[in-house]
Amino acid sequence: MSGTSLDGIDVAIVDIRGLRRISTVAFHSVPYPKPVRDALLGVSNANTHTSAISRLNFALGELYARAVLETCRRKGVPLESLELIGCHGQTIYHEGEPAPFLGMAVANTMQIGEAAVIAERTGVPVISDFRPRDIAAGGRGAPLVPYVDYLLYRSRSRGRVALNIGGIANITAIPPQAQPEDVIAFDTGPGNMVIDALVSRYTGGKLSFDRGGRIARQGSIDRRLLGRLLRQPYYSAAPPKSAGREQFGAAFVERLLATGLPLPTLIATATALTAVSIAEGIERFVRPRMPVDELIVSGGGAHNPTLMAHLAAFLPGAALARSSDFGIDVDAKEAIAFAVLAYETWRGRPANLPSATGARHPVILGKLTPQPRRRGT
Repeated sequence: MSGTSLDGIDVAIVDIRGLRRISTVAFHSVPYPKPVRDALLGVSNANTHTSAISRLNFALGELYARAVLETCRRKGVPLESLELIGCHGQTIYHEGEPAPFLGMAVANTMQIGEAAVIAERTGVPVISDFRPRDIAAGGRGAPLVPYVDYLLYRSRSRGRVALNIGGIANITAIPPQAQPEDVIAFDTGPGNMVIDALVSRYTGGKLSFDRGGRIARQGSIDRRLLGRLLRQPYYSAAPPKSAGREQFGAAFVERLLATGLPLPTLIATATALTAVSIAEGIERFVRPRMPVDELIVSGGGAHNPTLMAHLAAFLPGAALARSSDFGIDVDAKEAIAFAVLAYETWRGRPANLPSATGARHPVILGKLTPQPRRRGT
């Protein structure tokens, strides 16, 4: 898995023995080299030459394959024990709602990272490109992880909200005794993406994230700016909905910088924006339909105590937990999810939740790149 933050490749090796028996064998993160990250930023949500996208597609395939091989080597997992690879790819463009194009209304998404290269280098079949089938069925292609959240966290007696704070923040709300159609899930807005971009600007590129939330604690929240940001129509739009760099990328950050406010103030305000937009999303669209007994946090934002303190303050009555309290590493959760989604695709089972994506019906996700033929076979 490599997410919207563009910080690198997360590899989770997962043992699945039926969907109620999911265990993590190994987890390892491989940072993107700076030239690769810069190149990805250059083609994300931008008008760019097709040659750059094509080259990056194959280059990322090589990097993903190397990340898998490196994880096996470092963690002592035999490559021969891998039966299947699920690869989300790197999203460089996502337009989940139909927009006019060539006389048609077209929704679209693009994740790059050539699966044929991964299969060739590892000798393992690959499931990739998970989002397009959901879009073809009338969905937004995101979020897809709620299916896995439902498997991991459903409870007979407690209402749980699984919150992942990556580049974008997203929630999966699971009522007590929920059936799949009862799940509520959507992107709440920015997660770490805006904070990370401001921190990079503030430190001249020396830091790529606010370690420990220290810079946000040094700054003061500009409540007037925060109020103005929260009036953005995305927050009040009813789910299903998904967000990305289209709403909260470089152009959004440039508008914040144009205010002329000190960067620590902007970082503090962006941190509060992430927490408040999560809380407002839960209050507006979840609590009217179910009790919120527990908030289970994963993703990079779980390591930011300033952000976590805001969440606790803005969501009274909900017990704050981390996915690690349920045996799921906070950094590995998304990679684990795509292992499970690949497992379902391999077995020919649908793994989208129409209640989360807006699809007309459940669909089997992804595309299969078979294992390369071995010599002598």
